[in-house]
Amino acid sequence: MKKFKVLLASLVLAGPFGAPADAQIVTAGDIEISNPQARAMVPGAKVGGGYLSITNKGNADDKLVGITSTRAKSSEIHQMNVDNGVMTMRLVAGGLVIPAGQTVELTPGGYHVMFKDVTEPFKQGETVRATLTFEKAGQVAVEFAVGGASAMKMDGHSGMSGMSKPQ
Repeated sequence: MKKFKVLLASLVLAGPFGAPADAQIVTAGDIEISNPQARAMVPGAKVGGGYLSITNKGNADDKLVGITSTRAKSSEIHQMNVDNGVMTMRLVAGGLVIPAGQTVELTPGGYHVMFKDVTEPFKQGETVRATLTFEKAGQVAVEFAVGGASAMKMDGHSGMSGMSKPQ
């Protein structure tokens, strides 16, 4: 179990690897999704992390309520915190609020997509297709660009950009 926790933490903390020159931007209604990224997975790993930015250009809050991918048996939005040197990760129950006029960053060390029971490990250079489901904007197809598996140090982002707590 300890090895699993260390592996899980390394995947989450590894984080994005810089925006590719052709970073994807997808819009649906008032929602704009940019720079979906994932990391290549180490052999034997069953979970992968996904990161992206979600901007709500509308006048009303929306909520990310689900994510699916054919590459994982399930996918969830998680929040990671480190308190007194102890990492905790929890499911964001009920969805992640995307406040009107704000951007929510899903980054290492904060909110992120957790691809669980991955059926085929993510490999550098490929893309992982997924569908995000929003309460108001509906379903949005995105492709997570997969970068290298080498760990990068965290950049200090909290995973939030002036946003409210999930509801």
